[in-house]
Amino acid sequence: MEVIDLMNDGRSIRFGGLAALAAVSALAVLLPALLVQRGATQAQDAAGITAAVHSPAAGQAGGKAVGSGREAAADPDQWPVRVYLTHTGKVETLPLEEYVTGVLAAEMPADFELAALKAQAIAARTFIVRRLAASDTSGVPSGNADVNDTVEHQAYVSSDSLRAWENDGRGEDLQKLQQAASLTRGIIMTYQGQPITAAFFSSSGGYTENSEDYWSDQVPYLRSVSSPWDSKLDPHNQETAQISVNELFSKLGQSAPALPTTGRQGAPIPKLFQVLSVTTGGSVKDIRIGDKTYSGREVREKLELRSSQFNMVLDGAEVKITTYGSGHGVGMSQWGANGMAKQGYTTTQILKHYYTGISFNQVSDVLAPRN
Repeated sequence: MEVIDLMNDGRSIRFGGLAALAAVSALAVLLPALLVQRGATQAQDAAGITAAVHSPAAGQAGGKAVGSGREAAADPDQWPVRVYLTHTGKVETLPLEEYVTGVLAAEMPADFELAALKAQAIAARTFIVRRLAASDTSGVPSGNADVNDTVEHQAYVSSDSLRAWENDGRGEDLQKLQQAASLTRGIIMTYQGQPITAAFFSSSGGYTENSEDYWSDQVPYLRSVSSPWDSKLDPHNQETAQISVNELFSKLGQSAPALPTTGRQGAPIPKLFQVLSVTTGGSVKDIRIGDKTYSGREVREKLELRSSQFNMVLDGAEVKITTYGSGHGVGMSQWGANGMAKQGYTTTQILKHYYTGISFNQVSDVLAPRN
């Protein structure tokens, strides 16, 4: 998924409300002490999740079978998942839990903390179970698979590629990923009894985003929360790219204006770039560039920026664009999850921080075996 999906050099003043948010971020380092009590062990974490999934809240769904028309495994945790491999055009079918390991291998570095890997495993499992439960084959050619192997859905490393890890000296990495999947086997996140949209991304600029600030729908469990760990751990959290004024305007569908002939080098250029509003998470919400107004997401996608939290500075005939964080910013920050894990937070605590008001259930509560 963009991490769609859909991603620390140079310093410049951020637009409008972003400067204020930088100050707020200094206070955010106190958040861990306020969120949850530290020091819980991995054993307590496992026990907490197990208790949660075996004690669903009243009114939560259970025993719901999906109508995919395919023969299901007797064990819902081994439900067959069909993955469209974009590079070969073939479809790989494998058990659900093996698919989760393949997603882990593609979506999160194996040297991340085990608690973070377990959180990613649960998010990945929740994502595919939601699609299976809805018989959703969108984004797959001819609808002959459940999911593809790109960040449009979730990135995925094929079974053949994972088997090669042993010969490539990555056997220990594979075992750690398999352990993360095994320790969370069958566990998914739900909201009001239904699998959630388990959005995740690489790193934030200090806060995650409300769902409606990047997409159109307001989702109650995808709320903006503080994530101060990202900038401390992610070596690429802040990056600066350079693009010519002519190319920038061309990509935005405009003709480049005449550049100002005065003004110090590196000065902001409000007549060309004017941020009109920012999101709760600190990203550009609306920005006027030249004669047109764009959303921050539009600019990010048209210019292929790492995130929609950015600023622009003129440098001669070039524009320096500094981005903060990487990805769409909605849901769980992967670098933030690793930072929380390093401070002793458990998988349960990580997920409940990034997904507001969620519960834990089992795959069997949603994908019931057929007789």
